[in-house]
Amino acid sequence: MSEERRPLISGNWKMHLNHFEALKLVQELTYLVSRDDVDAVDVSVHPPFTDIRTVQTSLEADKIPFFLGAQHCHFEEKGAFTGEVAPSMLAKLGVSYVIVGHSERREVFGETDAMINAKVRAVLANEMTPILCVGETLDEREAGEAESKVTGQIQSGLAKVKADQVASMVIAYEPIWAIGTGKTASAEDAQAMCESVRNVVRDLHGSAADAVRVQYGGSVKPTNAKELMSQPDIDGALVGGASLEAESFASIVQYRLHQI
Repeated sequence: MSEERRPLISGNWKMHLNHFEALKLVQELTYLVSRDDVDAVDVSVHPPFTDIRTVQTSLEADKIPFFLGAQHCHFEEKGAFTGEVAPSMLAKLGVSYVIVGHSERREVFGETDAMINAKVRAVLANEMTPILCVGETLDEREAGEAESKVTGQIQSGLAKVKADQVASMVIAYEPIWAIGTGKTASAEDAQAMCESVRNVVRDLHGSAADAVRVQYGGSVKPTNAKELMSQPDIDGALVGGASLEAESFASIVQYRLHQI
């Protein structure tokens, strides 16, 4: 990991935790995550939509130095899109990071590359930071198609995005076969794919690749966080299940204190 790219640890709470439970988790984290921790690492929490206002109020009232995040949004500013949330609505709530194109949104809800690109641009237009997710299935990996799949997702996701905007973004490499399965890519494999992500960005936007942050996501746990984060092209972690318990998420945030 480059010293120039500040690490970002993001907790994706998915469809877990009502607003009471989310508030409890945030409050527990404040006792476990120290000022030294957040001086070294950026932390974002991504609760369900129904929890965002509660979490925002807690972060602001208690001056908790975590960034507020969302799990996705629509790409239109308003309209007849029942059940969707506009990016401007998130911006008004103080959201800083928005996960875009998570594998579950792609695989379960059928979001296309074109939709994901539209969301990336909409998030940027509302002065928030997209966390663009890319990754391959097990079948694609075993067929030797991992890099081509990820390359295509990056090229599509960054279409019509300017180099300076790309430099401000986060790209999360999340092998689909590792999400929620307990399986994790080896540190070497994760590094190789994250390096490939950066190289694709370099081909598209030159020096923006030196600034863009590349996260790894896929069964990140306290036991593997330090090894993953020690890789030169891994600048953070997108954490799912392990972010739902304060002690495990805090331990990941404190990865630098672990022994490998």
